[in-house]
Amino acid sequence: MSVETKETTGRLPEAIPHLEAHVLAELSHHRMKYSGAGSTIPPLIVGVQGPQGSGKTYLTSILRNVLQAPPHNLSVAVLSLDDLYLPHDDLVNLAAAHPDNALLRGRGQPGTHDVTLGTQLLNQLKHINDAQPSASGPATIELPQFDKSAFGGEGDRAPHGTAVRAPLDVVLFEGWCVGFYPISRDEVERRYARPIPGLGDDFLRTKGYRVEDVLDVNARLTQYVAWWNLFDAFIQISPPDDHPYDYIYKWRLQQEHDMKARNGGKGMSDVQVERFVDRYIPGYVFFGDGVTEGYEEAPGRRVLPPWLGHGLRLRIGENREVLGTSTF
Repeated sequence: MSVETKETTGRLPEAIPHLEAHVLAELSHHRMKYSGAGSTIPPLIVGVQGPQGSGKTYLTSILRNVLQAPPHNLSVAVLSLDDLYLPHDDLVNLAAAHPDNALLRGRGQPGTHDVTLGTQLLNQLKHINDAQPSASGPATIELPQFDKSAFGGEGDRAPHGTAVRAPLDVVLFEGWCVGFYPISRDEVERRYARPIPGLGDDFLRTKGYRVEDVLDVNARLTQYVAWWNLFDAFIQISPPDDHPYDYIYKWRLQQEHDMKARNGGKGMSDVQVERFVDRYIPGYVFFGDGVTEGYEEAPGRRVLPPWLGHGLRLRIGENREVLGTSTF
């Protein structure tokens, strides 16, 4: 079953009213913080996390359209973590520089994104409303785009991005590992030894992922914390507790088939998709609970996510139907 769309059903996806209400409530709270301050109000930055194929990119796009339309008439920008992947040549060079780390053989894990570019863009978006209009118009930022169909599905940064202009009310930053935090070495070793629900007792070793590989990615994830510190609110799209990982394979395969149907068949084979998802699973297992738990900055010192108290969890089933919502 493909992702439900407004075009095929004649109505908005059932998740949208939940997301819309959450963002509007958070925007109201955000604006109140700055009322009477005598300064411009920065855009509300909302992190959106969900596993591959869960529909987060599609739902984020629809949410943007709903917020921009009457009666809200908001100015909304969407930045995707996927669009911050390193260019293809840099991804190839990264894999070649770390031939023993199977987690870095292609895009996906922390370490395969352009952290410098992401930091620059998020800070520019945070302060876009501060800039004074120039003779050429309001402040403008170009957001990059990543072509996932290039190089046989390996992907590459597109030559041109998308321009967004001030003033902005909301920035939606979506991605599979948005809000993930690093964990201690001891915790990596503990989780490595555990079975992975739905994927067997020895998934990590069978796929060739070593403790050292996870520790490498864990260290790279520390660079992303500066991004998360800029977030004001959060949305998490989660599979059911009894199927935390296995549905992701089905969802991501459907996503690839949909893309290839639209672009003339360019993309990954089914076997490549399975291997592609394999490489992401350790991210969910080791770092995914950081969305609500934060991370241990030093022994005995836990840093909580800045969005706690401003988070919405949307639980979805096998066919992406809404099972329920909760706040965190």
